[in-house]
Amino acid sequence: MKTTEKNKGNAPKGDDMVFGWSNYKWMLAGVGVILLGFVLMWGGGSGDANVFDYEGIFSWRRIGLAPIVVLAGFGIVGYSIFHKGRNKE
Repeated sequence: MKTTEKNKGNAPKGDDMVFGWSNYKWMLAGVGVILLGFVLMWGGGSGDANVFDYEGIFSWRRIGLAPIVVLAGFGIVGYSIFHKGRNKE
């Protein structure tokens, strides 16, 4: 298939990236916030399998704070996808 004059101007350059560097920084920050939320969910409970620690399992940190932090992280990742950086041109 030959390249016509009409298609020449629309050909992508070799150095064009889908996202800019600011998008990747926001995405990395969002992944970090998501990981922080999962770490907040992780701790708690009893070390003994025969003991049920009600307060450790159903604490506010694990049921309230951690899911909010994870959802905020997903929001940051969504923002990083739709964020349009400054044009260099």
